[in-house]
Amino acid sequence: MNSGVSIIEATISEAQDGMRLDKALAELVPDLSRERLKALIVEGQVQTAGRAPNPSMKVLVGQSFAITLPPPVEAEAIAQDIPLAIVHEDADLIVVDKPAGLVVHPAAGNLDGTLVNALLHHCQGRLSGIGGVARPGIVHRIDKDTSGLLVVAKSDRAHEGLAKQFKDHSIDRLYAAIVYGVPAPGAGTVDSWIGRSDADRKKMAVHREGRGKHAVTHYRTEQKLRGAALVECRLETGRTHQVRVHMAHLGHPLIGDPVYSRERKGFKSILETLGFKRQALHAKRLGFIHPVTGEALSFDSQLPADMQELLSELHV
Repeated sequence: MNSGVSIIEATISEAQDGMRLDKALAELVPDLSRERLKALIVEGQVQTAGRAPNPSMKVLVGQSFAITLPPPVEAEAIAQDIPLAIVHEDADLIVVDKPAGLVVHPAAGNLDGTLVNALLHHCQGRLSGIGGVARPGIVHRIDKDTSGLLVVAKSDRAHEGLAKQFKDHSIDRLYAAIVYGVPAPGAGTVDSWIGRSDADRKKMAVHREGRGKHAVTHYRTEQKLRGAALVECRLETGRTHQVRVHMAHLGHPLIGDPVYSRERKGFKSILETLGFKRQALHAKRLGFIHPVTGEALSFDSQLPADMQELLSELHV
């Protein structure tokens, strides 16, 4: 047998009788996610009676399955010793306070120097294979120039559990944004559909119902400033650029946003003096149920120095 390969035996009980194979195995082998098991079945790594079944096969009591786990392939990203502000860490997950300017994962134009590179170094030797790849499980992202809290899965079980919470919108996510103007009314909800812009495919835009993805943001004005406001935005959903798009849709785009706002009179010199070159957006609170222990967790992050300086400069 090749080094690193392991085999798990699973036998169907009465509780799984008649289930789909991938669902039944997910119940019997909780350390592997259903998506991971489905991929293994499709790859022919699951066998019963000398044959490879398909994921939708209905199982019967007493059937036995052998699950072959190949060693995780090496991640394309390299481990780099990049400082991390770790808010919480245990065997299954890490909560990181990401600084503005740090890209979450490698992509064209940012092949290294990312959060994933930093996590590969920090978690060396203590990561489970998520999706068959030896890398941290990124279950959600925040934009490069947005600062704040991000949770990353270290185990397959945590990855699946967190992904489910994000999917059913049970994660508590609160953002602080400094916007142009003062919203009126001071609090409300933006309920819309967000999809790619027809004018620029790199941008997102609000569309008619049924086009794109449903997005809901609850906002509240926390502080009135000089020609601006500090606003809290609670995300009911988590769509690409959601806060940035929704606040721009209200007519109050984020200060410094290079995509969804235009420079307003009287702000240019302030931003230049402060050297403020990003959207004024910070993920300040992140709450969820620990996918392994069941404990309710909530974390808060203070506004970073650059946004605090901007607030002081715009203070009435």
